[in-house]
Amino acid sequence: MNIKTRLSVQFSIIVAAILLVFSLLVYYFSYTSQLNKFRETLLEEAKNTAILFINVEEVDSLLLKKIHQSTISLEREEIALTDSSFKLIYSNNVHYLTPFVTKVNISDEGEKYFSIGEKDVVCFKHRFESKAYYVYVGAFDKSRVENMKSLKNILIWSILFSLWLSVVFSYVFSKRAIRPISEIIESVKEINSRRLNKRLNEGERKDEIDNLSITFNEMLTNLEIAFRNQEDFVTNASHELRTPLSVMISESDYILSHEGTSNEYISHITALLEDLKKLNALITSLLDLAHINQNVSIDLSDIRIDEVVFNAVQQVKLKYPERKIVPKINFPEEDTALIIKGNEGMLTIAFRNILDNACKFSTGEVTIEFSIAAENIRIIVSDRGAGIQQADLKDIFKPFKRGENVKYIGGFGIGLALVAKIIELNHADIHIKSRINEGTDVEVTFRKE
Repeated sequence: MNIKTRLSVQFSIIVAAILLVFSLLVYYFSYTSQLNKFRETLLEEAKNTAILFINVEEVDSLLLKKIHQSTISLEREEIALTDSSFKLIYSNNVHYLTPFVTKVNISDEGEKYFSIGEKDVVCFKHRFESKAYYVYVGAFDKSRVENMKSLKNILIWSILFSLWLSVVFSYVFSKRAIRPISEIIESVKEINSRRLNKRLNEGERKDEIDNLSITFNEMLTNLEIAFRNQEDFVTNASHELRTPLSVMISESDYILSHEGTSNEYISHITALLEDLKKLNALITSLLDLAHINQNVSIDLSDIRIDEVVFNAVQQVKLKYPERKIVPKINFPEEDTALIIKGNEGMLTIAFRNILDNACKFSTGEVTIEFSIAAENIRIIVSDRGAGIQQADLKDIFKPFKRGENVKYIGGFGIGLALVAKIIELNHADIHIKSRINEGTDVEVTFRKE
């Protein structure tokens, strides 16, 4: 069952329930109102009978019967009048009002109403000269029965007609309500990996359907960016891998096809080994980046950020033993001031890559400045090297993106992409400021918990 049909059925059931409750209330109150009016008529008849027969001496049972027969009476009316010992002293057309019924249904508080068969009966207690008398008047309310039957038919047909209208209109309105969703479904069917640039109609951006389209479009934008990045990554990775492999294949073919001295062989094999090292470094970087991208959450613990940075410095110094790397830090009085929540292993990799870039693209001193505040810790790695063009800064954290002015320097363009992902997973921020031939400042900010 589709949503349109389900909404229509549910709405029709609700309408039917409301109409049924309303009809029952109308029927009940109509019945009660007419019953009360009829009971008032019965009570009035009982009072008149008691007054004529008991209070007026001139009226006896024969005369009272003639009066009842000559006047307009109630439908199938029957009257019984007894004294306090339940002895019948007057009756007229008695059928249901037997001595047993009159004795059982006595009234000690003025009047009492009850039903016998299809008749309504009132028992009225009348007092005259310190004596008690009981007057019973019963009759069939033909008018009420006919009216209620007519009302029942009207209500049944009204319910059926209203229910039919509710089914028709609920289906029409549910179809109109679902139409935007149907349009979204049709639009979504047209979207695939090659048409991620297509967007849904966001309407007036007011209701929930519009919000759904807005949210879906935002998701499509993120997916499009992810697909484009993946395509760029695959293209660049295949290119970067193909280049050293092609060189190694050519070098190997040359060695196999030419006879040479041992020194020539050593020279070619040494070059081949350098290419293998580069290829190994590239594959390691690619695996690190892929591994980090797969782990959307990492284990964070309390670590001293200065120790992480100094560990990264020691590792970089092994690669650049002659380079001067100068930490600038004023150690606070409290040891906890340098503690952050982070992953020590990943942050060591991040700072090692930052320092490696600073050493690679500069020849002078590299400085590491610590700025410790109550809310955060900022670490700025600065060099006075080649710098980065402003046009390249916006894409500097993307894989295989390298500055146009430093492409002659060896590298793969993966380091900063790896750094950015690690910093993100550690809930920190990274910003780069750079000017051509003036150097680069890499600022990493850690928020304290």
